[in-house]
Amino acid sequence: MAAGSARGWIGPLAITLACCVATTVASPALAQQDLDAQVRAALRNAGFTGTIQAQFLPALGRPLNAKLANLGRLLWFDKLGGLHDDNTCGGCHSPSRAFGDTQSIAIGIQNNNVVGPHRQGPRNQRRTPFASNTPFYPNLMWNGRFASISGDPFDNSLGFRFPYPEGTTRFPPNDPIVTHLSIAQAHMPPTELTEVAGFTCTAGTIGPEFDQFDDGRGACLPPADATGTRNDPIREVVVQRLNGNAAYRQLFGGIYPSVAAGGPIDISMFARAIAEFEFTLIFADAPVDRFARGDTRAMSEQEKRGALVFFGKGGCVQCHAVAGQSNEMFSDFKMHVIGVPQIAPRFGVGEGNVVFDGPGQDEDFGLEQITGNPADRYKFRSSPLRNVALQPAFFHNGSMTRLEDAIRLHLDPYTVARSYEPKRAGVDKDLQLRLGPIEPVLARLDPLLQEPTHLTGGEFQALVAFVRDALLDPRATKQNLCPLIPDSVPSGYSTMIFEECR
Repeated sequence: MAAGSARGWIGPLAITLACCVATTVASPALAQQDLDAQVRAALRNAGFTGTIQAQFLPALGRPLNAKLANLGRLLWFDKLGGLHDDNTCGGCHSPSRAFGDTQSIAIGIQNNNVVGPHRQGPRNQRRTPFASNTPFYPNLMWNGRFASISGDPFDNSLGFRFPYPEGTTRFPPNDPIVTHLSIAQAHMPPTELTEVAGFTCTAGTIGPEFDQFDDGRGACLPPADATGTRNDPIREVVVQRLNGNAAYRQLFGGIYPSVAAGGPIDISMFARAIAEFEFTLIFADAPVDRFARGDTRAMSEQEKRGALVFFGKGGCVQCHAVAGQSNEMFSDFKMHVIGVPQIAPRFGVGEGNVVFDGPGQDEDFGLEQITGNPADRYKFRSSPLRNVALQPAFFHNGSMTRLEDAIRLHLDPYTVARSYEPKRAGVDKDLQLRLGPIEPVLARLDPLLQEPTHLTGGEFQALVAFVRDALLDPRATKQNLCPLIPDSVPSGYSTMIFEECR
């Protein structure tokens, strides 16, 4: 997309970029050798090696278990794990999108059994992030609520920090089973009400302020006891379902001797299977990685120039970092306010499964929801950028559907956010009707973004090329991942319709 063809709501910024194109084209080109040397130096100074894919198994400390990973794959697509048999991990983490969302704001439970652009059902509050590459993340989710206290997802020496009602006690330091953050987090999806558990025994109440859940057949479970949590009754139903299924007992028994001997499948076995499947979803060998390892032809000249903008004038690497605990994932995994416009589902019964924040119930307070600290309002984790070209939308709420627009917001948040129009941004019709206030967001804008970044048209287009193409691992595309959808699942339920994989 040429800078001059930007949508009207970008306004003056688009004109500025367009006017600069001719000047950029006319400037003398650097010799290819000099350009390569500059890019190598920029990567080296940022701490980027291009070897993170090869570092995974050494960090894990063991080979992958193929049988366990395949079991996790089946569970990923099986609705048995949802109390009302209406959603799975795959419903929100689609193989057509590098195991990320097909929506601007996720649709979980009560969906129409379709995964893709025509998915319908009540919205949640945020876009589902990628599940691929997450084993390298030191914290998970837009508010970072699941985190390794050590800052290293492979290190449980300090335990893992989870929000109420889990806290820091469920996954304590040096747990011999829960050895990785992904294993700990995989205990959570069955308990998430809007994702797969559903709202039950509530007479229409929306919220977590109740303790009773049913098994999908109308039988309510008792509240959690003093030693458990609100989530334990839901987990108990899931393992009851697994233990009551002969096919799953055979599959788990082929991996765990205790199950083969007649013992029960437990929730940690379920979690380990899901995590093992996620461990197979590492797609971190993109052109930028191959260039960093010495293949100077892996990136185009424009991508190389974009890299210089990303690591230099554009300042992108300040938040989309690659060194240290970032694990070359292009995120500092810290919380920032970047001026994202606030959108919310159409208000009414059946339109949304989450009551939004603010007096108009059209805001998302972000990290404040977890910490209770008003200073954390509107803060969200920097989004990792690997394979970002495969996203259908951007930011925590998918308020922009074009990568170019998302980048422009970073360059001049005040101008772009204030001129934002959901329809022109391309979001779905049900997300075009309720626009939350933007000035309270901009009043808290991160200092790193308070001054506009002025790029020429050529620099902007090069930056887009770098982010879109140089960070894309082709193994993450739907051509490679759609075949992971099983023809059938052990429960006997039908699998969802993945319309982008047909």
